[in-house]
Amino acid sequence: MIPCAFPKAQFLPHQDEIVDAVRSVLNSGRYILGDEVARFEAEFAQYLGIEQIIGCGSGTDALILAMRAMDVRRGDEVIVPSHTASATVAAVALTGATPVFVDIEPNYYTLDVGGVAAACTGRTKAIIAVHLYGQSADLDGLLAIAAKQGIRLIEDCAQATGATHRARKLGTVGDIGCFSFYPTKNMGAIGDGGAVACRDPALAARIHRLRQYGWDDKQVSRELGMNSRLDELQAAILRVKLRHLDADNAKRREQADRYRKALSGMPAKLPPERDSARHVYHLFVIRAPERDSLVQHLSQKGVAAGIHYPTPTHLMPAFRNGSRLPVTEQIANEIISLPLYPGLDARSQAQVVSAIASFFGGRPKR
Repeated sequence: MIPCAFPKAQFLPHQDEIVDAVRSVLNSGRYILGDEVARFEAEFAQYLGIEQIIGCGSGTDALILAMRAMDVRRGDEVIVPSHTASATVAAVALTGATPVFVDIEPNYYTLDVGGVAAACTGRTKAIIAVHLYGQSADLDGLLAIAAKQGIRLIEDCAQATGATHRARKLGTVGDIGCFSFYPTKNMGAIGDGGAVACRDPALAARIHRLRQYGWDDKQVSRELGMNSRLDELQAAILRVKLRHLDADNAKRREQADRYRKALSGMPAKLPPERDSARHVYHLFVIRAPERDSLVQHLSQKGVAAGIHYPTPTHLMPAFRNGSRLPVTEQIANEIISLPLYPGLDARSQAQVVSAIASFFGGRPKR
């Protein structure tokens, strides 16, 4: 079976470097917030071109820390897409604020700018722009709204590490960028991990405190904080992964181009790329009629396709609030994520394409 995602593919080519890095941490005797975390934060900041990176326990924690540093609290509203991993919305709810769902663009599946403008109220504190599947949301439009309304723009970069908007790395365009290093991500840890990217020194200092009990440098809690620390082992592994991130993203783009050429002409909508963005293809998502039948057919042909995401967040019991989002709800019934990851070879991709072609009754292009 060809898997939809294969985190081990990020390990195997670099296993000697990773094992050496892990051994070094084990021998150091320092396992929490030591030199490896500090070095990773500095190297990732340099890679993104931003002043401050604060490592934390997960991408969800990164969002919570960002909002808490911005004083988002009960009674506030935060605008979010429903078409996202539920972690985005859970982070808002866990601050006590109210998630306000807005529909998405039909082409790029990210926040619809017109809908965001209409959803702003006197209680709106922030917008979370989810850069979905590896590509930027409409940051130009969202930045304009944030500036006009005097609210914050948070970038959820969990699926888009290394992607750009107008040649700037995602996570450095809005007020704060939040990253996940879950193992399937473009730069995945071997476990959980996250980071917050920040230009504002005051915000960064507060996030540093909040990630560890609100402590100052004498371990006195100045405010109520969390226990959300990126550990030394994951930081050491991520330092290795960071050195190979651009090359791995280039492989993802090559695979996406291969799919695009081979699937052209079939009755499936292929993912477009924004003119202002560089897509890094965390996922290669197509839209197709009779989606569920196609997924079953692919499974019978030895291809494990995914669906990201089959249930819109606004329809989940934990978050249901009566919102009606027609584009989101339609797309949730049509999307399929095809196998794509560094290490996926051309022969396996040809098998995926052949399976899709057999469903539609055609032949793949050569």
